[in-house]
Amino acid sequence: MVNRVVVGAHYGLRDWLVQRISAVVMVVYVLMLAGYMLMQDHLDYDTWTGMFSSLWMRTFSLLFLLSLFYHAWIGIRDIVMDYIKPAAVRLLIHTLVVLALVVYTIWSVQILWGM
Repeated sequence: MVNRVVVGAHYGLRDWLVQRISAVVMVVYVLMLAGYMLMQDHLDYDTWTGMFSSLWMRTFSLLFLLSLFYHAWIGIRDIVMDYIKPAAVRLLIHTLVVLALVVYTIWSVQILWGM
């Protein structure tokens, strides 16, 4: 009998599924936005501010951005883990990417719900 000892992070299926779900959220958002733009006679500042003044559009936009950021994190993390061998460099890149994504998230909330 073989005892299999699994060490390290347990990503795999969960992250694969999260990436697929986040991709679906992004596609639905882009199609909805494209459909809205195609239905408008002309796009100007008032049309855009009117669209983003509703709570559902801000919420859906934030969901899109969070999906995009998490999707990017999984992809970048996997690439860095596969191709960057020195642990210190890998940790530095992971730290910088996480900080950037946190800043982007805060900035997105500020843009969507700011004055």
